[in-house]
Amino acid sequence: MIYKICHQTEWDAAQAAGQFSGAGIDLTDGYIHFSTAAQAAETARLHFSGRAGLVLVAVDTSMLGDTLKWEASRGGDLFPHLYEALQLDAVVSVHPLPLGDDGSPQMPDFPADAAS
Repeated sequence: MIYKICHQTEWDAAQAAGQFSGAGIDLTDGYIHFSTAAQAAETARLHFSGRAGLVLVAVDTSMLGDTLKWEASRGGDLFPHLYEALQLDAVVSVHPLPLGDDGSPQMPDFPADAAS
């Protein structure tokens, strides 16, 4: 399982379009940025603090094929990058990410098997 953080309006547009082509940074970079469960909280803190109206989209990697690449990024960690639009049938769930008192998006509890 991998995770995408985006604004609810971006996700609403994806649902209307039948696929998620990416947020602004994704379109600029040429791939959709994802995080693992272990990486998601730090991604949220670094890139999404203070931004209300976010959602966390859980995606089944087995549905993505060869266009999902694991590439070195922050601190040399391998991050999942998808080099095509995300088809909605790969989406397992969507959770709102409320802001905590410090302004950081609050991650839901991840299942133990989602930690990788």
